[in-house]
Amino acid sequence: MSDSNLLLGIEIGGTKLQLVLGDATGVIHTRRRLVVETAHGAAGIRQQIERTIPELAAGQQITAVGVGFGGPVDWRTGKINRSHHLAGWSGFALADWLRSQTGADVFVDNDANVAALGEALRGAGVGLNPVCYVTLGSGVGGGLVTEGRIYHGAIPGEAEIGHLWLDRNGMTVESRCSGWAVDARIRELNRQAPAGVLSRLVGNETRGEARHVTAALGEGDPAARHLLDEIGEDLGFGLSHVVHLFHPQVIIIGGGLSALGEPLRAGVAAALVSFTMEAFQPGPEIRLAALGEDAVPVGALLLARANP
Repeated sequence: MSDSNLLLGIEIGGTKLQLVLGDATGVIHTRRRLVVETAHGAAGIRQQIERTIPELAAGQQITAVGVGFGGPVDWRTGKINRSHHLAGWSGFALADWLRSQTGADVFVDNDANVAALGEALRGAGVGLNPVCYVTLGSGVGGGLVTEGRIYHGAIPGEAEIGHLWLDRNGMTVESRCSGWAVDARIRELNRQAPAGVLSRLVGNETRGEARHVTAALGEGDPAARHLLDEIGEDLGFGLSHVVHLFHPQVIIIGGGLSALGEPLRAGVAAALVSFTMEAFQPGPEIRLAALGEDAVPVGALLLARANP
């Protein structure tokens, strides 16, 4: 790879930090995946980045940097609004700091927006427009890509799918469909049906219980089937608002819960049709994300490419 097209992509999350070198096509050539030491806060992450960039670049000149940050940002200035995971990010001028580290132009956006860009241009959304992306992780995030570019509302608005209300009492997509919410629902199911298959698989675990749902489904567990139906209905209802407002050609489901695979995808697709007015049916195609953990790094490379 020549210096003329050396791009740096960075993913900054609450527990994961990735730095990649790649090119303008979004292809990753070199990667460093680091574990975030949460006790060290934002300062610890910055120290990790500061140490890793020179080692990763190996004397080559970086021409542009794209960053997907796990929290709200001012994408125009590259300043962090806040992190919901780690202290020490609020008000931090991340773009300016990275510019001082690399000597390159730096572009910062929310990680769900950046993942949406990656999936739209190099993943499950290739050839489709507009592309809506929803990530089901510890929280629920989203992004909308139109004509190959991230849609931004008026500052500080974004495509905050997770904060869509599902009723008038404040129930949101995130409070029903995020990883922590599903884990909590499984714990409640286990109290109600301790002899069920899902309860047996989960045992005494108190974190990440959702990963057992697929195996429980495979054994025909009715509790797991009911849970998955509820997730599909809740998410389909929330996404129906996206359909009626923006009419995406495809909705892509990513994040940790997307590992539930085809049963989740099919459930969301079926529910979405039932909540979509007849004139707009069959509505968008529902697809599972294609890039996995590369969605943000690939999107970050494309963000850097698109802006210089």
